Amino acid sequence: MAGRVPEGRVVRGARLGRLAAGQAVRGAGARLAMIGRTEEARRRLAQRSAMQAAQQLVAVLGSMKGAAMKLGQMLSVLDLDLVPEEHRAMFREKLAELRDRAPAVEFADMRRVIEADLGPLARVFADFDEMPVAAASIGQVYRARLRDGRMVAVKVKYPGVDAAVHADMRNLEMLSGLLRAFLPSAGDHSVLAEISRNIGGELDYLGEAATQHRIAARYRGHPFLTVPGSVLEHCAPHVLVTDYVDGRPFDDIRSLPAADRDRIGEIIYRFYITPLFTHYEFCGDPHPGNILLAADGRVAFVDFGLYNHMAPADVEFERTGLRTACELRADDLHRHWAARGILDPVADVTPQDCLDYVWAATGWHFLDEPLTITPELATAAVIMAVDPRTTEFRGLRSQLLPPEHVFSRRADLLTFATLGQLHTTANWHHLAREWLYHEPPVTEIGCATAEWEAGTQARGKVAPKAATTS
Repeated sequence: MAGRVPEGRVVRGARLGRLAAGQAVRGAGARLAMIGRTEEARRRLAQRSAMQAAQQLVAVLGSMKGAAMKLGQMLSVLDLDLVPEEHRAMFREKLAELRDRAPAVEFADMRRVIEADLGPLARVFADFDEMPVAAASIGQVYRARLRDGRMVAVKVKYPGVDAAVHADMRNLEMLSGLLRAFLPSAGDHSVLAEISRNIGGELDYLGEAATQHRIAARYRGHPFLTVPGSVLEHCAPHVLVTDYVDGRPFDDIRSLPAADRDRIGEIIYRFYITPLFTHYEFCGDPHPGNILLAADGRVAFVDFGLYNHMAPADVEFERTGLRTACELRADDLHRHWAARGILDPVADVTPQDCLDYVWAATGWHFLDEPLTITPELATAAVIMAVDPRTTEFRGLRSQLLPPEHVFSRRADLLTFATLGQLHTTANWHHLAREWLYHEPPVTEIGCATAEWEAGTQARGKVAPKAATTS
């Protein structure tokens, strides 16, 4: 492909507009073509239409990178109504290419980015594999060996991606139209504003390097998970160098036996959900492309460009609201939200509306029984949370969630969607009670983790809690 990402607002907006229009025309054409055909012919036509839509989406969003590509990555973990049910798994697999096999930028172009920051490759690296091992929304990842012998992953920004992301931020209406073409209930301007605003943080590679260095130190020696450390002396504004994880991708994890997937599902939950309530910070980008199964059996987590902090008071507001919903105290939940200004004073929203809405979106934390998470279950929660206007919760269309809470709710929903891809089973309420009520763990993984944490604290090796911001 060409060496630079399309940067201009007009160019990128035109591409998005053509893509959204193309999906609308394709959908109408496919419906008309269904008339009078046999079931077998309809099935084949639906399959062909679904794959054409997915291929176009991957080609256009993959070439654009930035916020547009991040949108495709998010769609890949949902169970979309865009295509017939029997073809949705195939459609998601094609979209998953935006996580793991997105169109690559030629190495000659990426090399210029590396050397502009670090100088000649041979000065830093003894070996450098020119074939990328991953392609993400902001940059490509390569495998290399430092001159001291360490194997590292080198994430390099696409040429021109900074300007492209800023163009996307100014192009919310086009992005909204595109999302509405695939998931009508989520095309709200505020949803896209949240995505574009936060993806700008992924451009700060030096900030990401510092965050990853700190989080890797926190989990060093953990019995169940690992975070590769960043090599700070070789990180720069456009190049991020971290320890290399020799691991199996998420698609391999999906093929494991149910007991293994259940074990990994609990580890994923503990990494993405629990830290908000224990350290007042969380990873805001849970998706399958950021999860690997390391050779030593631990689950490895990568990509810390969207790592957020919350003020303790805001976290406690969330904890109190969730606890109130868990205990079915509808009136208290309604008062809790009204006092924070989340409910429009003139909106006709009852306490039961509030309670039902929270249970629909986050009830997986509250249900005290084993629950198998599926893509269908997770997608329903995402749709109801993102845009209640298309569901039985229309009265909540005027909810005014404060900005500091939007991203944490997104992280919760995307963790749910990621676990749905594993069809993993657990009593999630047992895990949630640790952060909802500060109760001790009851699972084998939880007890072993608590024992490790106690030992780490006794040895004085725990990284301090992050400073928080409101």
